[in-house]
Amino acid sequence: MRIKSYFAPAVEDAIAQARQELGEDAMLVKTRRSMPEAGHLGEYEVIFAADVPDAAVEDPPGTPPAQRTSRPSSDRLSLEIADLKRELESMRRSLASSVFASPHSLEGSSDAAGAFAALVAADVVPELARDLVDAAEKRRSATARGGQASALQLEPIEPWLAEEIDARVTVQPELGRGGRPRVVALVGPPGSGKTTTLIKLAVNFGLASRRPALLLSTDTHRIAAAEQLRCYAAILGIGCQVLETPTALAQAIEENAGKDLILIDTPGLGTGELEMATGLARLLAARSDIDTHLVLPASTKSGDLARAAAAYEIFAPQKLLFTKLDETQTFGSILNQAIRAGRALSFFTTGQRIPEDLETATRRRVTELVLPGRRAAPAPEACTAA
Repeated sequence: MRIKSYFAPAVEDAIAQARQELGEDAMLVKTRRSMPEAGHLGEYEVIFAADVPDAAVEDPPGTPPAQRTSRPSSDRLSLEIADLKRELESMRRSLASSVFASPHSLEGSSDAAGAFAALVAADVVPELARDLVDAAEKRRSATARGGQASALQLEPIEPWLAEEIDARVTVQPELGRGGRPRVVALVGPPGSGKTTTLIKLAVNFGLASRRPALLLSTDTHRIAAAEQLRCYAAILGIGCQVLETPTALAQAIEENAGKDLILIDTPGLGTGELEMATGLARLLAARSDIDTHLVLPASTKSGDLARAAAAYEIFAPQKLLFTKLDETQTFGSILNQAIRAGRALSFFTTGQRIPEDLETATRRRVTELVLPGRRAAPAPEACTAA
């Protein structure tokens, strides 16, 4: 049995070389990209085994060492071991360079490595995860207990990591911007759950406090959207108006200045459709009395979430409201977007039930979501009328 590697720009070319030299009975052992040291021979390497005499696979003069036929079976074993070592070393170098390349090495800090892995597994972007763990390590190193810094290094990193997350997250689980009436608008991509969330807010912050509330809808794009909101309003016994223009919306707000709470539903438009809502976006961005929340589904991938949030910047939202926490098991996108946008978190929704599945956002809740099991989980805070 003889083992031989063939190199070529394409896998098919390397296989053709092997078949021509070893015959159709030769067995394909492995196909892979060439190792860095043999990259000049060809982009791909295929390894064949053939049960032929030595002469049949004689290496021609000038054959590079990396392409020469292995000889006895002991040499074949040595070759396979060497290949395995190269692959493991390549993996080690890759992980060492990409996972935690920072001034504060993870060497000798296995809990820091575990915390970093937990954050990444929760879908926190690696750059932010690395930054958080670095900062937590600095917090731990700077804290002295009884002057025994060495003993402090044995303390788990999680409390310091939790403090670092708490320090970077802002929460404002309130409606309105201080005046009366409290005017709140929900904006966000299609399917984010704005209408259902609007009703939950109306019940928890309007009906529960026995204060007059009003629902205003500017969503004339989606089929039956207005009827859905009217149906909810009829069940709850509160007013509802459907408005077709930004001017009509502004007028409705003025006419209902006696209400305590005005909630505005807006159309969910894709990034390519937002030009249709330019007038509405200008109105919401210009009015200092309107508290605009960007509604984003926590179940959406972090990259897609960032693109949606960037597109909705034209509405100048002051807060972030995350929905559909019940539809995912990783919550790093919440932390990613909160820190990236530098905006306060207001509320979370955890299901379709009205009005139960609504939580006020807290820093502790965010930490527990991205580091499950690392801190004692309290009961979710119920929304209370303000």
